[in-house]
Parts: sequence; structure tokens; C-alpha cells
Amino acid sequence: MDTPGTSAEEDDRSPLFTQGNNATQLPRNPTQDSVKKKLQKSESFTVRKPVHYHSINTSPNDGSTQYDDRTVAAINRYKYYARLDPQSNSSLLMPDHVVPSQFFLIMSKPEGEQSSITTIFALWNTMMGTSLLSMPWALGQAGFTFGILWLVVMAGLTLYTSYRVMHSVEGIESSGDVLEFSDVCKYYLGRWGEVSSVIFSLSALLGAMIVYWVLMSNFLYNTVTFIYAQINAANTTYPAVINATSHMSDVYCPSPAMEKLGPAQPYNITTEIPSMFDILAGKGVSDDQKTTFQKVWDKTTTVPLFLIIIVVPLINFKSPTFFTKFNALGTFSVAYLVVFVTVKAARWGFHLDFNSQHYNTYVPEIRSLFPNLTGTLALAYFIHNCVLSIVRNQKYPQNNGRDLTIAYVCVMITYTFVGVIFYSSFPLSKKCIEDNLLDNFRHDDIMSFVARLCLLFQMVTVFPMISYIFRLQFMHTVFGTVYPSFKHVAVLNLLLVGVCLLFAIFLPRIGTIIRFSGAFCGVAYVFALPSLVYVLSLWRSGKLTWLILIAHGFLILLGLANFIGQFFTMNAS
Repeated sequence: MDTPGTSAEEDDRSPLFTQGNNATQLPRNPTQDSVKKKLQKSESFTVRKPVHYHSINTSPNDGSTQYDDRTVAAINRYKYYARLDPQSNSSLLMPDHVVPSQFFLIMSKPEGEQSSITTIFALWNTMMGTSLLSMPWALGQAGFTFGILWLVVMAGLTLYTSYRVMHSVEGIESSGDVLEFSDVCKYYLGRWGEVSSVIFSLSALLGAMIVYWVLMSNFLYNTVTFIYAQINAANTTYPAVINATSHMSDVYCPSPAMEKLGPAQPYNITTEIPSMFDILAGKGVSDDQKTTFQKVWDKTTTVPLFLIIIVVPLINFKSPTFFTKFNALGTFSVAYLVVFVTVKAARWGFHLDFNSQHYNTYVPEIRSLFPNLTGTLALAYFIHNCVLSIVRNQKYPQNNGRDLTIAYVCVMITYTFVGVIFYSSFPLSKKCIEDNLLDNFRHDDIMSFVARLCLLFQMVTVFPMISYIFRLQFMHTVFGTVYPSFKHVAVLNLLLVGVCLLFAIFLPRIGTIIRFSGAFCGVAYVFALPSLVYVLSLWRSGKLTWLILIAHGFLILLGLANFIGQFFTMNAS
């Protein structure tokens, strides 16, 4: 396939690389194996630059690049190949070994050659989220023993399905493109599979955004109240306290939780004597007696609106790169919560009463409200929409299964530790445990104040990244681009903030939000889609058996039952 003006002998003598000290000298016609061996031993790799055909026919007087005769001949050959088959994925594209060296960039190897330790930590850090705050409450919903069992079972089920997601890209030709699980669903299930995976992935992100807004409102309210109380405590006096028979130094039973206590016998540990911080916050004060601060600074009616001033400017950034610098805060927050729970438990001691005759202090081992826990765990163990991205740069891909298993075990241990230790040591009735464990601590508790402040700062930096991922998936699916215009982004952000505000004002219960969000996205993304993709891949290869089909059908039914079960425990929880 020679073109005028050059000969095959002349072009074949053109080396692949001619510049750069780190360039790897390869044979004129390298085989795939030799290229791989050379690049594995070197510190660099190559990126093929695009060739602009129009530039070879332009005059050098217009400032464009003037190529030598050999380059012009090579480009003409490229054009000839392209005309034979103009498809972008054509097998007739100009081979690398005949492309002139100036059309290659010598680049250092990507930093993505991550070790197993890095992969395990990334998986653990990604799964550890706001569900940690709800784990003691969720454990109590299922019963002490039954809850621990479900923590282990759900970890095993979600580990298996995430493992299937991780291996779902095997055998799919990508033509060099990066494959995500939505691409796999499209390959096996068609367009509806891709759309379904995107919808349920977006539902998980939206649920996380709602929970974050509720928690940010909570933490902002408590943080400002603490600071305000520190400034004004000297001018505050205690009012008379009614029905306060005991004083707990750092923990209390919120008044709504008192309604959960049964009438079988009087409860001898009621709400604590309010501190100055509680008085300044308006706790136990009627509306007509509230001060201006108490009216303006309300946890559910005004603080979620004040949060708009802080968050909305951040989520309109075109790129969230700046906020990725604060990723380490997530690890610090989790570590602090573990230490926080450990210190409190050591101070309180263990309080477990399995005698059913003691109504208000009884710790049930099995409860029918366990769907509240399984729904929460479906989101707590959810990593299916990003597991491929995390393990893609693993240095030794053959260890991905092992590393994923170790990460899930670490996550399960962390959740179990916080849930069991806090639940076992909580000194009041277990019915008082809130779906946000920090709500069981008074405003003036220093350790809980530090926890709220750290989590507030972390969530303010993470929320823009979650909204960016939501925007990226939504815009790319609907409009085919991640940033169609500022108007599109502004409207989407306005809708997202509106949804978050509605929940923060009218349903500020993160336990309810987490379990419904987890159960809903779990139906498809955790149970159904990974099972369907695996079954179809085996069917196409002729390896499907009835046992595999029945087992994965049962997994899909479990996910559906988990979602339906959330509606039967709405009032009971």
C-alpha cells in the first residue's frame, strides 16, 4: 500500500521512538508480546496523538507546521487506510509501528499502579459513611443477636454481588474504552438495562445527598448553639425543672423517644436536667417564651434554609477537584467516631438486660423490625456502582477478589463494633437510642461537639462531589454531555436542593431515609442486575445450570422482599 513520493523501504526504516531519554526502543515491527514486555520494564508508556490531515496541504507561510516528505507520506498512508474503512473502530487504522515518532507522546506510567493495601483502604473508606451513625439504632430494630447475624449475612450477600460486578467486564470487547457496570448492563440487557442501572445508581446518590443535608443541618444547628451558649452562658439562669429524677452527665433520652417506653412500670431515668446549652436552644420552652435566637435558629424550620448559603455556591462549581483534597477527613471522622464510642462505652460500662419482665430495660434478641436493619445495610455495604473504578488500577488484578473480601470484612467489623459497643453500653433504655447516635448526647458534651464539627466540615466538602457525580451521570445519560450549559446545571441543582430541603424540614429521620434508599437501590443494583448479568453471561457461554439459575433467582427475590419489608415497619419503628 505505497503512496506516491515514498517507498516501502524508506518508510520501514522509520523508528518508532526517536526522542526522549526515557523512550523505549522497540523493533520496527514489534509483536504484541514484545511491546508488553518492553513497556512493563520501562518507566513510561506511549499515547498516540491525533493526525490532522488538512495540515499537510497548507502553505508554511500561514504559520502551520511544515512536515518533511516522510511524514507527509505517512499521513497520506493514514488517509488511505481511513478511506478503506472510515469507521472509528476500524481494524484498518494505521498501525503504530508505521506512525512517525512525532505522533507519539512519551509519558510516565500512571499513578494508578496501586497496591493491595491501597485498594483495600479505598474500598473500606468508600463504604464507610453516614450509616455508621445509625448502626446502633438499626441493630436494636432487629434485636441484639438477630442484628449481629444480619450484619454478617448482608456483608456476605453484598460481597458476592459486588464480586460479580467486578468480574462482569470480562469477555467484553471495549475497543480501549473504560467500561462501567452500566456499559455491562447495556451489553447484556440492552438499553433498558443501562437506563435501569443509571436510575438506581442515581437513587443511591440522591439518598446520600438527602441524608447529608439532614445531618449537615443537625450538626450546624448544634455547633452554632454550642458556640452561642459558650458566649451567653454567664447571663443564663436555670428555670425550674419538672419530672427530672436523675442527671446524666453526657447522655439523655430525647423527649420523642420517651413515648416508646411502655406503661408496664415507671421509667426511673427520665430526661436529664437541662443544661444552659439546652435552655439557650429553647429546649422545653413554649413558642411564646422563645427568644429571638431560639426562633431564628431552629433545627428543622430555619437551619436547613441557612445551609443553602453555604452549600449552593459549592455545588455549582464545574469541577469538584478542589474538594478531593479533603478526602482524608472521611477517614479521620470514622476513626474519631470509633474512639468516641469506645471512650463512652468505657465510661458507661455494659448494660444488657435479657430478662423480658423488665419492660423498659429489656434487650430483645430477635425483633420483627429487622427489615429496618437490612435496608440500612443495603446502603451501608453498597459499593457496586464504583467498585470497577476502584479496582481498575490494581497492580495485581488477580488479587482483586481477595482484596474485596478483606475490605468487606473490615467494613463489617467496623459497623459491628460501633453498633454492638454503643448499643450494649448505652446506660438508658435501648428504646431511647436515636437513628443518629450523636442525638443522644447533650449540646455541651465536648467530645460530641468535636464529632459534629468534624463531620460538618467533612460533609460540606463531600456533598459537592456527590452532587457532581449525580450531575455527571444524569447529564451524560439525558443530554450526552456532562455539562450542557450553566442553565441546565443550575436547574438540576435547584431541584436537588429542593428535594433535600423537603426531607430536612418534614422528615429529618436519617434512619428512615437510609433504609428506604438502600432497599430501593438494592433491589436492582445490589441483587437483580449483578445476578441477571452473571446468569446471561453463563447462558451465552453455555455454562448455565439450573442450580445457578435458582440460586440467583432467590437473590433477586431477597432484594425485592427487603424493599417491600420497609413498608411494613414504617409505624412500628
